Amino acid sequence: MGDLTDNRLTIITGHYGSGKTEFAVNYSIESLNYYQKVILADLDIVNPYFRSREKSAFLKNMGIRVIGSSMMNSSMEIPALTADINGAIDDKTSKTILDIGGDPVGARVLARYSNQISLQDYDMFIVVNANRPETQTVEAVKKYIHNIELSSKLKISGIINNTHLLRSTSVDDFYKGHELSKKVFNVTGLPVVYEVAIRSIVDKIKDSGIQIFPIDLYMREDWMS
Repeated sequence: MGDLTDNRLTIITGHYGSGKTEFAVNYSIESLNYYQKVILADLDIVNPYFRSREKSAFLKNMGIRVIGSSMMNSSMEIPALTADINGAIDDKTSKTILDIGGDPVGARVLARYSNQISLQDYDMFIVVNANRPETQTVEAVKKYIHNIELSSKLKISGIINNTHLLRSTSVDDFYKGHELSKKVFNVTGLPVVYEVAIRSIVDKIKDSGIQIFPIDLYMREDWMS
């Protein structure tokens, strides 16, 4: 995998089940190799499970600051977002990653920061899992991109192929996503910025022309499938 050349402010979005948060956590950890200060801001108010802030203690021990809802210690799921988010967006000394709810409703939370974000050099990447019914075709991905951009008032700048079936992911799954992502690029012009594979299959992918972003399943406990 090459150097992280993305903008300092990076937004990660993707449909429920795409592996968006798993990627955001792994991406934050990888960012420690390039930045002295890494912030992971959890703005996902849609998905009550597998949120990046659930791993805040683990990430803090690694040197990553996790911020999100001021209700993060409550079972209540309301968008009580703190001023820390504003500071993280503007903090030019940090690598800031925004983990955004994976549907247009979740993206609307981002819209309240759209003017502030637009003043920064930023990337917004969409995580695509070709095994999810909502993003199995080029047309479906195009529609999803349009809806996210409309709701967030920001532009997608790249595609992340994260086609998986959790621990049952095969090399065929990876290439299924690879081919879909290439087709989306041909239609939209959006580059495929990361090709994600769980570590158990990385060595089985023999195409030297593909740069792989290997991930660990931090968000799945060992007993989960």
